[in-house]
Amino acid sequence: MANPIVAAVASFIIPGIGQIYVGETQKGIIFLVIAIILFALGYLITDLAVAMVLSIISLIYRLYAAYDAYQTAKY
Repeated sequence: MANPIVAAVASFIIPGIGQIYVGETQKGIIFLVIAIILFALGYLITDLAVAMVLSIISLIYRLYAAYDAYQTAKY
């Protein structure tokens, strides 16, 4: 059985890794691809206001990924 705390922390650091750790490989890859897309968009955007909004979206996404990994490992 996977540790929910480890899954949540791993998925907060790199979204999708916690899901893969728990055994939800397909879901983890989807989370990881979305995180890579968000990172690439953040790298390409030069407008400060849009970058700030994207940073907030990225933080919310990381929190959701951590929550999802925690809940998946818990059950």
